[in-house]
Formats: sequence, C-alpha cells, structure tokens
Amino acid sequence: MTTKPAIRAEAERLYAAFLAAGAVPVDTDILQPAETLLDLYGEDIRARAYVTHDPLRGEMMLRPDFTVPVVQAHMAHGADPARYAYMGEVFRKQDHLGTRASEYLQVGFEVFDRAAPEAADAEVFALFSQCLQGLGLRAVTGDIGILMAAVRGLDTTPRRKTALLRHIWRPKRFRALLDRFAGRAPTPPARAQLLEKLAKGSPADLIAAAAPLIGLRGEDEIAARAAALIEDASAKPIAATEAALLYDLLGLQAPAEAALDHLRGITPLLPAIAGAVDRFATRLAALKARGIDTGALPFEASLGRTTMEYYDGFTFAFVGPADLPPVASGGRYDALTAVLGQGRSIPAVGGIIRPNLVAALKGATRC
Repeated sequence: MTTKPAIRAEAERLYAAFLAAGAVPVDTDILQPAETLLDLYGEDIRARAYVTHDPLRGEMMLRPDFTVPVVQAHMAHGADPARYAYMGEVFRKQDHLGTRASEYLQVGFEVFDRAAPEAADAEVFALFSQCLQGLGLRAVTGDIGILMAAVRGLDTTPRRKTALLRHIWRPKRFRALLDRFAGRAPTPPARAQLLEKLAKGSPADLIAAAAPLIGLRGEDEIAARAAALIEDASAKPIAATEAALLYDLLGLQAPAEAALDHLRGITPLLPAIAGAVDRFATRLAALKARGIDTGALPFEASLGRTTMEYYDGFTFAFVGPADLPPVASGGRYDALTAVLGQGRSIPAVGGIIRPNLVAALKGATRC
C-alpha cells in the first residue's frame, strides 16, 4: 500500500516541476458554490460530487476539480498570458468499490495564452510526458474539436445540432440521438404516442385536458416544448453519407500522422472540419518540434468524451494498467473561459496528474 508521505512527496516533485516551467502557484477553496457547477453540467454533477448545505452560502460542493475555480479566478483578475500550477485534494463519489479513490491529491498545470494555442497544447503535453518518464505509461491524444466541427456542419436543424453538441460528452446518449436523427432508430414509444396526440389537437387542448400543473414549468414552456417536438418530427433525416462520416470520426483510432492523413482524406466530404483539421496539423508540427514522435503517438478522436464536460479541442491522457484510472489527463477548454468570463474569453489548455498513482507505480517498479 502506498503511504501518504510517498504520495505527498510525488505531488511536491510534480508541483515543483510545474513551477520550474514558469507556472505561478494558485490555490482554491475546498468548498465551492454548487450553483456554478450545476449551471455548467446540470444535475448530472450531483452523482459525482459531494454536496452539502451552508446556512449562509447555500448549496456547496466539495471541490470535484480545480479547473473551474482556476478559470474563474483567472478571468476575474489574471494576467495575459498566464501559467498556473496547483496541488490539493479533490473529491469524487464512487458508485462501487474499486481502485478509484473518493478523495485524492491532484497536481495540475494550466496555460492561458492566445498567441499560439497549438504550441501551448504541445507545451503542456511535452511537460507531462517529461514528468512521467520511466513509468511505462501509454500516451494517447484526441481532439473533440473535430467532432464538434463535424456536428456543426451537419445538414440538419439547429435544434438537432444543439442536442448532439449538448450530449457529445455522453457517448451512449449521443449515439442514440444520432441513430434517431439519421433514421437508423425508431422514435421512442413515449414520444411517438405524444406526437400522435399532438396531431389530433393543439398543445393547449392537451394541457387543458391533463391533470393540474405540478412543478416549475408553466403552460408557455410546455407548449414551446410540444412545438419543438412537432418541428423535430417533421425534420428530414441526416443524410446517410453525413451520418456515416460522423460514425467514422467517432471510431477513429490510429497513430496521429495516419489519423491526420485520414482526416484530410474525408475533409472534402465534410468541409466543416477543415479548420479543426488544420489546427490538428499545426499541433502535430508543434509536438514534433518538442521531440514527440507523432508517427507513433496514438490518436483517438473520441478521447475525453466521458470526463468533465468542458474539453472542446485537444485532449490527452497517460494511462497505465487497465485496472487504474488515467495517471494524467487534460485538454483544451476555450469555451469554458467564455462561459465563466462574462463576455471575455482566452484560449486555455491544461491537465492534471494523480500523484497517488505515480507513487504506486514507482513502488511496484521497485518491488
């Protein structure tokens, strides 16, 4: 069993490496206002976070992540550009017994720099790679920005694009929506029954015939939702060729250079991804300039879709044994800075390392 002093020692080593790379130390409160996290992620965050109630501050959460409060602090009064390092505990509820801890140390590095985003991506990845040398980890990269660009370019209704983008971090739900929008899956029975009733009468008639209103939604909201369902039912299916290209992207796994060649090959059929693919190429050149073998570097287009819902570009992870969570992970989250910046934004990328896993792997190596 890895001892807490060993874990703390690894955390301090990693933290010192980030400071030596030019980061400014930053800390955040352990108790975070729940409202911000709920606004960002919806009620789903409750399944992963420890929630409590403060008599003066209202609903609070034990810090599930450093990135959101660091971004808030930077957007309020940070320099431009800026690099930050942090070290401290985070808390995540687990729904079953296993190797994942509910409380653990996290060490992180964040870069806010609008000059050359792809170069910043390469800087963060190369720094993490250097810090984790000798542990036998497998590095893997991805790019959610390519998937998001593909969705935005679909020939379908804005409402359907919005639904797909909202669920891009929920692979099963995303796939179910794509199947239905592409005509590959039937309309859910409950929705089909409701549409049948709406075809026989107006939303106002159905509301009047239903039970008394219960909950926060008013009649106007219910009627608007019914109108949206009717509009969606009349929308044409996503073309088979477009859907096939999106399915192809979702499953794309290849060495990074080969993935780039593949993406360039399908760009004429899906021109909306052209800008994202160009940024991917620029990033690979920046990684290569830092000594990363991009010809062998694994690339998975869907990497990061099951983690925190703010990555919207480059993603990466350093993974070890299959029974362990990633030792390190991170990515780009430009849109989050706009959400928390109240009208201002800045390109941003960062990542975290779990020193408890680093210490455990080093202990196993020594045994």
